[in-house]
Amino acid sequence: MAEGVLARGGHYALKLEGVAAPLRDCAVKAFADAEKRGAVAFCEKSEKGHDRFERRRVGGAPKDANLPGLAMFGRVEREPRKHNGETSAFAYYVALSKRMSPRKPMEVDRAHWGVENKLHWPLDLVFDEDDARSRKNHAPQNLSVIRRMAIDISNAHPDQRSGARKMNLAAGSKEFFFEPFTHRR
Repeated sequence: MAEGVLARGGHYALKLEGVAAPLRDCAVKAFADAEKRGAVAFCEKSEKGHDRFERRRVGGAPKDANLPGLAMFGRVEREPRKHNGETSAFAYYVALSKRMSPRKPMEVDRAHWGVENKLHWPLDLVFDEDDARSRKNHAPQNLSVIRRMAIDISNAHPDQRSGARKMNLAAGSKEFFFEPFTHRR
């Protein structure tokens, strides 16, 4: 996959878990060696919202493995704390094809979750997209377009209810079913 991304002129940030366990072990070793030398630069940020407090710390270490285009490893440490004081800390490693300051991987990490929360999560919540079993011909692409259009129509409606609630109302009420279409621009 890394070779394919590089061949098309892109850069990658590959999360190291599962089948990438040997490469993850190289990342852990690279960080341990860099920390012994005091050569790990970190960027730390704390955010508060939605009854949660989260501290994130991102660092980079020189590569210690042979992956096409590998420039460095990154480590993301996250420590979310809920309003009741309950905390959980975890860390994961990332293979990066471009050398960068720790601030940039932190922005990339947040952007990834923005995509997850703004697009995938509503599609899965409202349409159970993860459980969809359409696989033949153009059905997956066509259904994906229809689902996104339905989300856009639902979001354009001025009612402040959630997308899932609006979809349930539309399924049960013929009057409400046509109402969101009147608010399209």
